[in-house]
Amino acid sequence: MIQIRKAFFLLLLLFCGITNAQHKNTISAELDAVARTINVQQEITYANNSGDTLNHIILNDWNNAYSSKTTPMAKRFTDEFIKAFHLAKEEERGSTTIYSLVDQNGLLLDWKRPEGHPDLVQVQLKNPIYPGRSFSIKLTYKVKIPNERFTHFGYDPKTGNFNLRDWYLTPSRYEHGFVTYSNENLDDIANAASDYDFTVKVPLAYTLYSDLNSQGMASAQDKFASYHFEDSNRMGFNLVLELQKFTEVFNFQSATIYSSMRDNRTTDVQRAMIVDRIAQYTSEKLGSYPYGKIIVTKADYDRNPVYGLNQLPSFLRPFPDSFIFELRFLKTYLNIYLRNTLKLDPRKDSWVYDGIQMDLLMQYINENHAEKKMMGQLGNWGILRGHHIFEITLNEQFNYFFLLMARRNLDQPIGDPKNTFIKFNEQISGKYKAGLAFTYLDDYLGNGIVTKSFSEFYTQNVNSSQANRNDLELIMQKNAPKDISWFFNKLIASRDVIDYKIGPVKKEKDSLQVTLKNVSGTNVPISLYGVKKGNVVFKQWIDGFDKDSTFTVARKDADRLVLNYNEEIPEYNPRNNQKPLNNFFPNKRPYKFTFFQDLEDPAYNQIFFVPGFAYNLYDGLSPGLRFHNKSLLEKPFIFDLNTLYSPNTGHAIGSFSLMYNQYIRDGELFNIRYFLSGNTYHYAPDARYYKFTPSVQLRLRPDDFRKNLKEVINIRQVMVQRQKSLYVPADPHADSYSVFNARYSKVNSNISRHNNFYTDVQLSDSFGKVSGEFQFRRLFNDNRQVNVRLYAGMFMYNNTGNSDFFSFGLDRASDYLFDYNYYGRSETSGLFSQQFIMADGGFKSMLDTRYANQWMTTVNASFNIWNWIEVYGDAGFMKSRNSNTDFVYDSGIRLNLVTDYFELYFPVYSSNGFEVNDTNYAQKIRFVVTLSPSTLISLFTRKWL
Repeated sequence: MIQIRKAFFLLLLLFCGITNAQHKNTISAELDAVARTINVQQEITYANNSGDTLNHIILNDWNNAYSSKTTPMAKRFTDEFIKAFHLAKEEERGSTTIYSLVDQNGLLLDWKRPEGHPDLVQVQLKNPIYPGRSFSIKLTYKVKIPNERFTHFGYDPKTGNFNLRDWYLTPSRYEHGFVTYSNENLDDIANAASDYDFTVKVPLAYTLYSDLNSQGMASAQDKFASYHFEDSNRMGFNLVLELQKFTEVFNFQSATIYSSMRDNRTTDVQRAMIVDRIAQYTSEKLGSYPYGKIIVTKADYDRNPVYGLNQLPSFLRPFPDSFIFELRFLKTYLNIYLRNTLKLDPRKDSWVYDGIQMDLLMQYINENHAEKKMMGQLGNWGILRGHHIFEITLNEQFNYFFLLMARRNLDQPIGDPKNTFIKFNEQISGKYKAGLAFTYLDDYLGNGIVTKSFSEFYTQNVNSSQANRNDLELIMQKNAPKDISWFFNKLIASRDVIDYKIGPVKKEKDSLQVTLKNVSGTNVPISLYGVKKGNVVFKQWIDGFDKDSTFTVARKDADRLVLNYNEEIPEYNPRNNQKPLNNFFPNKRPYKFTFFQDLEDPAYNQIFFVPGFAYNLYDGLSPGLRFHNKSLLEKPFIFDLNTLYSPNTGHAIGSFSLMYNQYIRDGELFNIRYFLSGNTYHYAPDARYYKFTPSVQLRLRPDDFRKNLKEVINIRQVMVQRQKSLYVPADPHADSYSVFNARYSKVNSNISRHNNFYTDVQLSDSFGKVSGEFQFRRLFNDNRQVNVRLYAGMFMYNNTGNSDFFSFGLDRASDYLFDYNYYGRSETSGLFSQQFIMADGGFKSMLDTRYANQWMTTVNASFNIWNWIEVYGDAGFMKSRNSNTDFVYDSGIRLNLVTDYFELYFPVYSSNGFEVNDTNYAQKIRFVVTLSPSTLISLFTRKWL
């Protein structure tokens, strides 16, 4: 009986050993530096550690994502308005060419790339692989290395260096099925942990670095060197080859660190001390690094920089050079340390990587640089002193970056897959919210429980081959003395926002009866502080509640109560967090006038003033002063008063607007804006107009935030009064009028495709009209671009007689609603009459018949022939009362320097004939120039949102 038990026990051990076997990658590679290719022979031994029978396996082949303009990575580039990849030459792209794929018996295996996943390889097995069994496959393939300018990984043609990541084939992660993620330039490949036996042959001129454990140079002959590496339980490895040496080597007891983040403004000793301090800090907080070597490259930093620091011009040095290097290296090192050791699904559980990284970064700053401000020493400059943005600390900035998206209703649940995030959330806002969430939980639990849980989770990962977010959750719930289910349900899995405010306060002898209101309804703990003259006299955590609740707290001589005083909670609206106890007006906040603009300061009602200017031909360059309350964060109510002086007329001009934002957190309709606006400028040298407009705007979006789809419904009443002018023909219908206008527009845009559609209805006493437009822009794979616009409009009724003031314009809109920024709107000759704005008929040539008071339909098209040089053509029909239908056309050359912002049109042939022969041809050239700062800024920010 005893012998039977022993035999059973041995069999059980054997079975366990088999089922826990590790995959193995044996790779032999040779670099052709001239052709920028790597020839690979590889054997993959796959251990089926799952409980499923496998008939195929999935290999990650992420280098093949560079092979065409239609891969998921390429599509993400176009969605984010990044042109470099789409316009790249074929030799700059990467690819993988598989020559043979056989099983362990030498039999050819069928393989394919799954539909929609050109960067995966599905290998069909000859025989099913049962649980606990292993099998091997052998591959021969060539890897073509891409130019590093797309993702910072690949070859650098300037230096000849190679920085390689995810360039070889390796088994995908298995979770009740293989994980099939495509490369979307998110650095989140889901590899199965494997043992590696790697040999690579490179030209002797190169210095080679890898984070695999080196077994030394195997041989050196014929101007080539062969290197051998081995390591176990790795998610992947990096390979760096340098002709021009940038990498420094730091040998510490904890690990050998290779870094190409050299900063010549710091000394070798400074960098060594900083790197050592960061390495020790990370080991103390998490645990010892298990693999011996870490590579920290400049490419890693450039992909995820310290935002704020990287946006400042190089001539501004708000921090010491050593501190800038320290912060950059810290953020990058933490990212690599976690990516190399945690065995999570990096796409599905990206919030864990981000949260631990940012929490440890904030702890480091608190321990070593708590006094440093977000903008460093810039706040010492006289003109900048007093701005809140120069008063907040480094760690306080992270909450503002999160609020940038939350206040615009563009934040996303940080627990969602990484590839569903818009770029700003993926790289900035979501990362910071994850770190803030852990900091919040740590403050609530106390005793460093969160950091201890990180260390325990880290150790578990080092000793296993696979983990997930549930493992971290179980550890944290085990260690927490309180219920923390709210943390995962509210802060991680949802986009619920936190917003508490203080209600009535009743004073007792030595206590306060405080009523707290849960504005957002998100049931999570909140911190209540008693503050006296800026010093905290007490702090109390209050567990979450749904409805208004009253709590008793000790007064302790506080002169005000403040919720979330130290901003340890990522709260949506901290402006309602204060309650003075000795003020007759308990909710009154003082007003603060600030030059230019500033971050939101919850302690004040902020009003900003800034010099401004406007320009049109009749007012001239008009200076003035603008007053508004729009901080760098969105808020519900925004006012804007722009007072200007017109030097040409000697009169005051300007505009005002009042806007109330109603954000709806759930649903397709996400924002309603209520406007009341007005402006007055001169439309002729001796006459001005007054425009007053109440309106409502409804903004819609799809559930998928990454879609560049925008839908807007705009309803307004436009009231205009015009003074009479000696320079503009009198028109009894044009002096004073009111137009009801309703418009629906839909825009879907990226680098390769732009669709724009709108319908518009206008109703007034003297006319009613309806119009519509469809615009299509397409950039093809051969870098040819075509633009097509269709426009149609008709009057439902028209009682304006012979007036063309409200008519459809063929080459220039009448703009009686004063919507367009015409610099010389009443000009009929000269340079300012040649300004072109795409509206109504959209013609560039000025024909004899320029207006239609019954109906008009046109088509406008252009096609590029070389870079930004295009040919254009317009054609259409137009009809006015008491006249026949006219067919009109024109054509010419378009210099599309910056689409919609700076363009030139040179007419060639039209209904007028051959226009180039005209002696006044210069007066026929049309131009598009955009001077509006807000419009120009949108050109650079669209890739983030």
